[in-house]
Amino acid sequence: MEILKKTTRIIGLVILTALFVTNIVYSQDNKTLQEAFTKSYTYEYDGEYTKAIDVLKKVYNEDSYEINLRLGWLTYLSGLFTESTTFYERAISLKPLSIEAHFGYVYPASALGNWNLVKNHYLKILEIDHQNTLANYRLGLIYYGNEDYATAEKYFEKVLNLYPFDYDACIMYAWSSLRLSKFREAKVLFNKALLIKPDNESALEGLGLIK
Repeated sequence: MEILKKTTRIIGLVILTALFVTNIVYSQDNKTLQEAFTKSYTYEYDGEYTKAIDVLKKVYNEDSYEINLRLGWLTYLSGLFTESTTFYERAISLKPLSIEAHFGYVYPASALGNWNLVKNHYLKILEIDHQNTLANYRLGLIYYGNEDYATAEKYFEKVLNLYPFDYDACIMYAWSSLRLSKFREAKVLFNKALLIKPDNESALEGLGLIK
């Protein structure tokens, strides 16, 4: 029994020592990360994006959402668009419900001119949050630019229902309606836009096209 007690005490001491060492290592790692992030913000503020990237790559962990997200942004600022999408993709794989990572991804994808990817990521955002106003509005702009006015109108309408006194949604909804020859609806919307922004040129132009 005495041997058993001694063995139990030794095991207990080993466990406590291991936990103590683990806590020290974790604290040191966390401090190192905080210092790296702090330096990266300073370099970014000064426009030294390469240095901001390098300081984070020195502590890079592929399983860190935060590092991948930050590197996605910094490489985008540096014009490394393909590398940026890779970091954002990794961030999304680590946190599939992260709306911010999907929004981040569209920056380098837009810079690369890959509008199908941009559209797909906005659609993924709406799968997570179907009332996300920014994703709805930007999708509306994409469809409007592609002259798919019927689809664009639906997205602008959704935004305007959520924010009835929002100028951007109102004016684009108005123009979409006009392109679809919905003149009565367009006239109401253009006049509403003038309540938000009196003497607005876009609204006045739209009204001038309605006979």
